[in-house]
Amino acid sequence: MSDLRFKSVEEASSRKPVEVKLPNESVEKYYAKQVFNRQKMFEYLPQSTYQALVDAIDNKKPLSLSLADSVAEGMKRWAIDNGARHYTHWFHPLTGGTAEKHDSFIDHNGEGGVVSEFTGKLLVQQEPDASSFPNGGIRNTFEARGYSAWDISSPAFIINDTLCIPTVFISYTGESLDYKTPLLKALNSVDKAATRVARYFDKNVNHVKSYLGWEQEYFLVDEALYAARPDLVMTGRTLMGHESAKNQQLEDHYFGSIPMRVAAFMLDLETECHKLGIPAKTRHNEVAPNQFELAPIFEEANLANDHNQLLMSLMAEVARKHNFRVLLHEKPFAGINGSGKHNNWSLGTDTGVLLFAPGKTPEQNLQFITFVANVMAAVHKHNALMKASIMTATNAHRLGANEAPPAIISMFLGSQLSQILDSVEATEEDAVINLNGKGKVNLDIAQIPELMIDNTDRNRTSPFAFTGNRFEYRAVGSSANCASALIALNAVVADQLNQFADKVDARVAAGEQLNQAIFKEMRQLVIDSKAIHFDGNGYSDEWKKEAERRGLDVESSAPLMYDAYTRPESLEMFRRTGVLTPKEVEARNEVKWEMYSKKVQIESRVLGDLAINHIIPAATRYQSLLLDNVYKIKELFKGEKMEKIASHDLEAIEQMADYIAAIRKGVDDMVDKRHKANRMPDERSKAIAYHDDIVPAMEEIRKNIDALELMVDNEIWPLPKYRELLFIR
Repeated sequence: MSDLRFKSVEEASSRKPVEVKLPNESVEKYYAKQVFNRQKMFEYLPQSTYQALVDAIDNKKPLSLSLADSVAEGMKRWAIDNGARHYTHWFHPLTGGTAEKHDSFIDHNGEGGVVSEFTGKLLVQQEPDASSFPNGGIRNTFEARGYSAWDISSPAFIINDTLCIPTVFISYTGESLDYKTPLLKALNSVDKAATRVARYFDKNVNHVKSYLGWEQEYFLVDEALYAARPDLVMTGRTLMGHESAKNQQLEDHYFGSIPMRVAAFMLDLETECHKLGIPAKTRHNEVAPNQFELAPIFEEANLANDHNQLLMSLMAEVARKHNFRVLLHEKPFAGINGSGKHNNWSLGTDTGVLLFAPGKTPEQNLQFITFVANVMAAVHKHNALMKASIMTATNAHRLGANEAPPAIISMFLGSQLSQILDSVEATEEDAVINLNGKGKVNLDIAQIPELMIDNTDRNRTSPFAFTGNRFEYRAVGSSANCASALIALNAVVADQLNQFADKVDARVAAGEQLNQAIFKEMRQLVIDSKAIHFDGNGYSDEWKKEAERRGLDVESSAPLMYDAYTRPESLEMFRRTGVLTPKEVEARNEVKWEMYSKKVQIESRVLGDLAINHIIPAATRYQSLLLDNVYKIKELFKGEKMEKIASHDLEAIEQMADYIAAIRKGVDDMVDKRHKANRMPDERSKAIAYHDDIVPAMEEIRKNIDALELMVDNEIWPLPKYRELLFIR
């Protein structure tokens, strides 16, 4: 193993940047070249089909099968013209990744040959095996049928020789088995609810879109070094490894000059992104060594989420061409920053107004504060659910550390917006509204008429921060499907907006002026949700105590966090919004607990194997060398001189023996605890046992292994060390 390590380091050190062959044209010319977007639709579809499809997409109408046949024919011609020979329904199962089954376009022609065929039926619906994906008990092994169905709002695209058609994935009995189905329902729900409230201010609003701009953080590791680390290969993170003498403490990597090999990778990745219509815009070094970020231009949330899922697959493929491996694990290395995927979320009307952006008139600003207050109320009421939506076995390593948002959901608003909300709260209701002319309002609050909300500080310790015209949900993990967070966020906001509108309508029906009703209900939300507002240091121990005093959820165990999904208020909220049924929620929780247990189980097995079969033999070998040296010293020297010369080696031998014994015992105890956990009667109990018993056992084993790493001869140590992994050569 040590030979492999040194060969890997030597190979990594000899790497040179891979030459990137860029298209001989500007980005505008090849952007979305591999996407069946509206330009391609217009070119390949009959005019009547094109208009009907665009109308269905824009107004969320169903598509007839006869129209689907026409779309399928045009889509097939475009795909074949661009080198595609296969098609697949591309969906997001509850694994967190994507899935696809490829079929060729050929069919028998009745004369011993074949023809290219792709019908509307094949476009609209396929039948994957639903029992082979995580389903939480909805599908048994002998109940395999499930369906994937075309999502017309997300355009098809070509990867290599395959036409990929974005779809939802549901069971034979109708329950969703994916992330896209409830996401689309949540987006529809927030569309209706937000439109209802936005129409108080502008009757021309017909739809409200949810927008997403993700920021994908990731690590790069040389492929040769990656291959020499079984823990990276099988778990995505290093299960052992003493921190490097130099890591991020000099703060010299963040926004630093991008290494040549990485720049070549980034350029290649951006080119492939642009061909697939992913609007990759920003790239830079992140805080930790070997950590980087890619961010796109904002898009509609469903499309943005599809693009992020596609990007994660694309990154892995492009990285291999450059002799890299991409690490999307939230905490691949101990002692340095982990990786997140900040979700910048906003709402905007079809009239071009961003609802979280201040306006130029008092009425526009009343709308702005109304929507901010409703988001505050939603996040406050469902802060435990919001946290559960972003928690995974991998993200648990990142949240709560002093380099990522804490495992407590709070909202940062900034000094100016905070002052405005304080003024709203302090204002006497009967002195607030003066109606001027045609329904215009003048709020008797000096801060409101002109707002420069983006002229505020930022708070990187906040998991949910207002950043000018959007909210930045910083707690989402780097490997996550953004939909998990977006489903919860859009659903709780939709539910809150509907409740707000019901109360406003009731006031108006009782004879109150609309603007007075809006302001009074908005003001009450500001008062009731004050506990969620925190602009201070989220890393501090004082905040944890204060958050608990405020009644916020401070649970730190991932398996217990998932209980927030099945609380009565959560189940009722999902039912009211039509996003998830109780059966679907319970099934998803079963999947979450099962996934948590399995990921920790795999890590513990890998750790046990490495400890017993790699680390202990290497340590014992070095210990034997020290013992041999001590015997030779005894032969050459006598008395005090011998004791003085050999004392250091004797001390090291004894200390190493203690570490080796502790590792052996730790592994035995961990295996015993794992067996007990596996016998638990249900997935929830099993996940709790893995969290409470196995994770601490792994940490104790690691502590002893990391101590040995500092003692064992560098040439004997079997695994590439942090100082080798973290600095690209």
